[in-house]
Amino acid sequence: MAQPTKKNRKPAIAVTRTDSERLWRLAESFADRNRAVAEELLAELDRAKVVEDGRLAPDVVRMGSSLRFTNDLGEDRNVTLVFPGEADIAEGKVSVLTPIGVALIGLSAGQSIDWTARDGRLHRLTVESVRPPMPSALPAGASQELRTAS
Repeated sequence: MAQPTKKNRKPAIAVTRTDSERLWRLAESFADRNRAVAEELLAELDRAKVVEDGRLAPDVVRMGSSLRFTNDLGEDRNVTLVFPGEADIAEGKVSVLTPIGVALIGLSAGQSIDWTARDGRLHRLTVESVRPPMPSALPAGASQELRTAS
């Protein structure tokens, strides 16, 4: 069996314990509506390093993070990663239950990942910068932990 090459090997990712728990439940409940995206999110969560809330580096994409990324099509985009009910592409709010949202979760500034668009084409994106979520966007209790970990 062929070993994965460096080009197609997925980068190491990390998520907070709270995000991990919420995203597992979300993906499992979404499986009936879009099995492919739900399974991709579950696979990413399965390989992610889970860290305590407030211990995740500020340049790691988590729920509520605002970030800038570039892609192989020459696009340079600023987005915020959100839960499905908050998604609004016109405002740059990308749902974690989209192929690009799944690709972004847990990446750090400077990391790249290949992802498959809904049209089946493979793309590559690179996270250029990440701003952590505002304390009001964090789950209850996490804002204090984020301030003390900074």
